[in-house]
This record gives sequence, C-alpha cells and structure tokens, in this order.
Amino acid sequence: MGMVAMTYKINPDADVEVVDAEAIATAVQGLTNEVYNVQSVEVKPLAFGLKFVQIHVVMNDGEGLADALESKISEIPGVGEIEVLSMGLL
Repeated sequence: MGMVAMTYKINPDADVEVVDAEAIATAVQGLTNEVYNVQSVEVKPLAFGLKFVQIHVVMNDGEGLADALESKISEIPGVGEIEVLSMGLL
C-alpha cells in the first residue's frame, strides 16, 4: 500500500470570539497514531491578530482515511474551516 502526504490549513472558528491556535496545534499533534503521522505543525499569522495552523501529515493511501482525519480535526474545539493545501503520493 502506498503513502499519501497532505498539507492542511486549519482556520479558526469564526463563531468563537477567542481561539487558541496553540491549543489546536497541540491537539492536532496528538492525532499521530499507526495510520496518521503528523510530521509538522506550525502556527502562522492570518490577519488582524488571528492565526491558523498548518500541518503536514503522511498516511496510508486508503479509501476514506483523509475524510476520517478531517473529521477528527473538526472535532477539536476552535477549529473552523479545514483546507487541503497540497496532496501527493509518496
């Protein structure tokens, strides 16, 4: 089975007044397991003091795995939109 490398941009929830991007980054780092290898997590400036979290994940190339990861990420408090920045086979 092949491997897939994906880069995500995790935006803060617009409906939450104060979002802790560092807490989101820590929670995302904790998603590493036998299926998902979260290789890097960076907190970057967005605009007007807001920040977003950019992550790079390597996972098995299997049906529904990316959707399952996005679902897990969306359950983290403060997470808004999740955007795929890049995806490629390894």
